[in-house]
Amino acid sequence: MAWSRGPSSSVSKKTKSFNRNPSIQMDVSPQTQIKQGEILHFSHPNHPLSLISIPYLFTCMGCKEYGAGQRYRCNLCNFDLHEFCALAPSHLQNHPLHPKHPLVFSTKPSTRFLKPKCEICSKTTKGFAYRCTACYFEMHPCCSKLSIDMKYPTHEHTLKLSPATLMGDGSFWCQVCGRKRSGWLYNCTNCRYGVHAVCAKDAINGLHKEGLIAPIKPSVLGVAARFASQSVLGFIGGLIEGLGEGVGEAIIESAGRGLGDGNTRQIKGLTS
Repeated sequence: MAWSRGPSSSVSKKTKSFNRNPSIQMDVSPQTQIKQGEILHFSHPNHPLSLISIPYLFTCMGCKEYGAGQRYRCNLCNFDLHEFCALAPSHLQNHPLHPKHPLVFSTKPSTRFLKPKCEICSKTTKGFAYRCTACYFEMHPCCSKLSIDMKYPTHEHTLKLSPATLMGDGSFWCQVCGRKRSGWLYNCTNCRYGVHAVCAKDAINGLHKEGLIAPIKPSVLGVAARFASQSVLGFIGGLIEGLGEGVGEAIIESAGRGLGDGNTRQIKGLTS
């Protein structure tokens, strides 16, 4: 996409590709550089974005993932983009995580029936992503910056990235987050040390450098279940209060026999 810099501008130059892995063939970023550290971006055409670094958590308005530290920002709108999202090239050729086919930069989630997710970190792709037109492979721009081999700060050996399915059941305990989840992982060939790709990419998005941990967003089903349980308990409490103490105690005893001691104690707490 071409951008005009106005009548006072006679030179339009493209920003350089942001590439930490020289083995990956990347096109030059299509964004127009106004001056050093300032660009016009198609996702925010009304104002320029400035390259700044502040040690706070932000949500990238491109890929919808967390970041910290360095980013392109519009202070007028509180609009932030990861540096690699702001300077993302339109195509990736011979990417080591998907060398079979070229990957095309996309700004919107896939319209497939199933919810689209990044093949590397296994998180949902909600915005910017690289997508393969020949198969269903896609990944976040941040995950495209992960290399096959990584020297993780908390481990002495070099870690190698591979799909978790190669380790058995498709999930793996992570030494960083202490949880088991799907997605790719960095594992040590000398010992049993492993790091989820979703945790390792904090070294790319700035969270590790700034000493921050990404908040864990509650699942939709979990929120719905908690809301439903609170609504039911609130209804029972109001019903018991309206019937009166004597009838309410009889209902509590009946409910206790049916639901068990734990639920009885919870219902009794509503009448105290």
